[in-house]
Amino acid sequence: MLSKLTIKNVALIESAEINFKSGFNVLSGETGSGKSVILESLNFVLGAKADKTMIRSNAEECMVVAEFDVHDNAAVYSVLDEFGFDNEDVLIISRRFNVSGKNSVKINGNSATVSMVKKLTSLLIDVHGQSEHFYLLSTVNQLKLLDKFAGIRESGISEETKNAYDEYKNLNEELEKIGGDESSRLIRLDVLNYQINEIESAGVKENEFEDLSALKEKLLHREKIITALNAVKSGIEDEGGASDILSNATRTLSGIAGFGNDYSEIYERLSNAYAEIDDVAGSITSLLDDLGYGEYSLDEVENRLYLIKNLFKKYGGDYQALCEFLDNAVSEKQKLENFNELSFKLNDKIIKSRKNLYDLYVKLSEKRKNSAEIFSKNVLDELKELGMNKARFYVNFADLPNISECKFDGVNGADNICFMFSANAGEPLKPLSEVISGGEMSRFMLSIKAQTAKYNDISTFIFDEIDAGISGAIAWTVAEKLVKIASSVQVIAVSHLPQIASFADNNILIEKTETSEKTLTSVKLLDSSGKIAEIARLTGGDMENESSVEHAKSLINKAEEFKKQLQSN
Repeated sequence: MLSKLTIKNVALIESAEINFKSGFNVLSGETGSGKSVILESLNFVLGAKADKTMIRSNAEECMVVAEFDVHDNAAVYSVLDEFGFDNEDVLIISRRFNVSGKNSVKINGNSATVSMVKKLTSLLIDVHGQSEHFYLLSTVNQLKLLDKFAGIRESGISEETKNAYDEYKNLNEELEKIGGDESSRLIRLDVLNYQINEIESAGVKENEFEDLSALKEKLLHREKIITALNAVKSGIEDEGGASDILSNATRTLSGIAGFGNDYSEIYERLSNAYAEIDDVAGSITSLLDDLGYGEYSLDEVENRLYLIKNLFKKYGGDYQALCEFLDNAVSEKQKLENFNELSFKLNDKIIKSRKNLYDLYVKLSEKRKNSAEIFSKNVLDELKELGMNKARFYVNFADLPNISECKFDGVNGADNICFMFSANAGEPLKPLSEVISGGEMSRFMLSIKAQTAKYNDISTFIFDEIDAGISGAIAWTVAEKLVKIASSVQVIAVSHLPQIASFADNNILIEKTETSEKTLTSVKLLDSSGKIAEIARLTGGDMENESSVEHAKSLINKAEEFKKQLQSN
């Protein structure tokens, strides 16, 4: 809900801070006091087109900040995630506009755009008369609302339709995977044949890349390795080298080995060392032979490594991924080559699935139409209570396409609906989006919302001109309906009627003061005595008139009694 609105330098408002409450909020004041400026400021921060004329005289810029309580609002959190902003329980939107025409918009301190603000606030607030924030002007939202009224989700048909649609979609995707149309299938077969041939002809072996990489290092440093090995070999085998020294030492010790364990142990160790050094010499000879007559040249090794590396890059990254890709490609190729048999079975399933889904679309449409009749009747009854006996309203359904023309592109069926409305006898019914806003339109929206407030995802409804052209008993009826709506969502209404003001949970007075230097609009939250004084003024009296005060108190008492009864029901 909207919890606070801060306004600076908008029209006659130099600075104002308005705290709204849950329930029913009423803004009142003398004609010309600036009530329209409050709504203009609100629409501005919600993303409406800015105009330099809204900047207060002699000011460089105007600013409006709106704070919303969005605790546990999953839809808002989702959009904030989409924008890359942190989720918080308080959503703060600020907008500045200066005399040079420059905009500055922020969402929770993050730089944003007007379109981002609109996307967020369209989930939060419905301002009557402003098409940019008028939830029910969208036929998509009209369908959502009708479905909620009809209890589509609760009936189980919504879940049934979703499951049927998922099945139909999956079957079509499976058909697409095994080839789709003949042209696509042949193209895919060519690609697969090329890929399979490329991998199989390469004949890559497990660990070959690692082995070749090691061999490349040897070949790159071949001369250095040969020099080092030859030096060691010479040190062992040359005359007077390690082999001669160990051989002589071994022969010398053999003469005393039998004189004690200590001598025999040293002899054994020296004999082992001689054998080991001799074996090392043999290993070095083998290594030198390998370097001299290797299976691959350096160029051949580098070319092979390049080939394997490219295959890895194209088909998964390593040997295991390459093998997996090849297996999948071979499997897909077999499916494509056996397409006729597989597609026949799938197409048979698709035909049955489509028929089942279409039957559910028809069932869904019939349930909507039955509910639409009840919904339309209820709205018309509401309108009669509001003095609009000649009004007409119905939910128009476009003809449902037959099964061959149906697109089957969603879980919501194939219905296209539109709310049609006419306020007066002789006036043609028009789509809601084409009806000019005004007092009659406000009462129509009040009738709609009285029926659907509990189904609506919007948390704040704002009514302007709700009391245009009404008084007396109708005014009281309007007030009662507003209070009923306010039991489900936050309601903010601009009103001149004492009946409506008496029902408010939060009364806000808009006043205009004039001095010799300037004219300013101020905003004041009314306490109980202030509420009595304002209602007395709205009835044409004042606090000096005892009968006006008593009448104001009686209106408030009557309103409180109604609200108590409403809460107990």
